[in-house]
Amino acid sequence: MDKHPMTLHGAERLRAELSELKTVRRPAVIAAIAEARAHGDLKENAEYHAAREQQGFIEGRIKDIEAKLSHAQIIDVKSLDAGGKVVFGATVVLLDLNTDEEKTYQLVGVDEADLKHGKISVTSPVARALIGKIEGDEVSLEAPGGTHEFEVLEVRYE
Repeated sequence: MDKHPMTLHGAERLRAELSELKTVRRPAVIAAIAEARAHGDLKENAEYHAAREQQGFIEGRIKDIEAKLSHAQIIDVKSLDAGGKVVFGATVVLLDLNTDEEKTYQLVGVDEADLKHGKISVTSPVARALIGKIEGDEVSLEAPGGTHEFEVLEVRYE
């Protein structure tokens, strides 16, 4: 099976969610099922069916997280020394040459991407165009709205 890159921070977030699911939410839903069973007839017991459905979602999420972690190649961004090049995990400050607007992105794994927080997937067109670039390089991207020109202002490993 292929390994998928993931930042150390992303892996820690998934481990924390997995821990909460196993130690808090799973026992709570089991207790809810037991309580609903105590009420009698299960065919017409909405609480029982809702709790069983919730249990299915929790178990599915646990399996999903465990699979992601087992196939993850966890990379500690702070220990990278890429010589100023844009690589997986790097934080890049760009100047949009079309609008003179600065944008900051961190290149992260597919499961960690969150554009609202400036985290873009390493497989995205922007990230693929940035890989290997250094400060001062200019990057041209074709987008549905036209061509965008960026200048790499800064590359950090944090």
